[in-house]
Amino acid sequence: MENQYIIKGGNSLHGEVTISGAKNAALGILAAAIMADDTVVIDNLPDVRDINVLLETIQGIGATVNRINSHVVEINGSTISNFTIDSDSIRKIRASYYLLGALLGKYAKATVALPGGCDIGSRPIDQHLKGFRALGATVNIERGMIDTQAEHLAGNHIFLDVVSVGATINIMLASCMAEGRTVIENAAKEPHIVDVANFLNSMGADIKGAGTDKIRIKGVEKLHASEYSIIPDQIEAGTFMVAAAATKGNVLIKNVIPKHLEAISGKLIEIGATVEEFDDAIRVSASERLSHTQIKTLPYPGFPTDMQPQIATLLALSKGTSTVTESIFENRFKYVDELTRMGASIKVEGNVAIIEGVNELSGTSLSAPDLRAGAALVVAGLVADGYTTIDSIQYIERGYECFESKMNALGAVMEKIPVDDERAIQKFKLKVG
Repeated sequence: MENQYIIKGGNSLHGEVTISGAKNAALGILAAAIMADDTVVIDNLPDVRDINVLLETIQGIGATVNRINSHVVEINGSTISNFTIDSDSIRKIRASYYLLGALLGKYAKATVALPGGCDIGSRPIDQHLKGFRALGATVNIERGMIDTQAEHLAGNHIFLDVVSVGATINIMLASCMAEGRTVIENAAKEPHIVDVANFLNSMGADIKGAGTDKIRIKGVEKLHASEYSIIPDQIEAGTFMVAAAATKGNVLIKNVIPKHLEAISGKLIEIGATVEEFDDAIRVSASERLSHTQIKTLPYPGFPTDMQPQIATLLALSKGTSTVTESIFENRFKYVDELTRMGASIKVEGNVAIIEGVNELSGTSLSAPDLRAGAALVVAGLVADGYTTIDSIQYIERGYECFESKMNALGAVMEKIPVDDERAIQKFKLKVG
């Protein structure tokens, strides 16, 4: 049974919210965990769909997976017996390809279904495969499967043609047990790359320079047991930051690393919101309509592409004309049609959205086109006049844990109900009046 969100707009958000572990770090770390033959304990795992699919897949190839609770898991990779990964569920998540790097690095062979994920534009994996080949593997793609194997892996100097988070992580995984030294040049610098490198190092890998554009890896013979806690999710944190500002609220966002949020904080301050930083928390408040700005998405430490739909929603309600330039994915403006139906004034020309701020949005029925755009539509529903329904929320649940309950704890009025359930809609309307 598919669900949808129903939201009554017009309430400002107040209070505090605790951010979950970073989905994108967790996906790389779970794949890395199978490379040890000892038991690895991973904490601060977000309880979201992508993570649960990956854990099922890891169990499916024979690894021992013991879910202590929704946020802690033990994994032991010594029992892996199958090097082919192909299921309907794994094809739906993008991070399935990290299992290629992990299995290739540990067993010198792997076959994995081509990855899926949200349809936000082409996300080629040629840089991943270039890296595997540079380490001495052969790579073949046939019938929707990527097959890679090697006699043995040896370190090499790898220059990425484009900055790619996925390729950087995958090459780290494949090379950390390869013979000799590997250097990745033009590496991505995202916080979750640093987290995966720190985790591998906690298991005995020798990786230096993660977080810079040059990562140096010295191959080790084997990896050992570790206990590790995942960093907080910067995109979940950023989404709540934008929601606080959009609803003219005041929210303390806990369990964050403020450094990771600087690009988002900077823009919110620039348009007139108040942002206070603490050691592991950030407070965002706004009391009046905000101003306009220009935003261009860039690899970290630039403004994150995963925050582009949310900030555009905020700018749709701000004073004046803003522009948002999307330089990472070409299909990232699919939510604009939905916002326009709520009364937003946005024109897309190529990879630029020109946003004329309007005074208010009005509630209507919407459909989430992908994960981050879905979150942006929730923010729009929170500020819109009247009622908003959003279907295809399975996209949102891929990356946000307990989204509606976290929002409701801050004073939002939203509920998850079955799609097209008129009685549930009427009941919600009667209840919230």
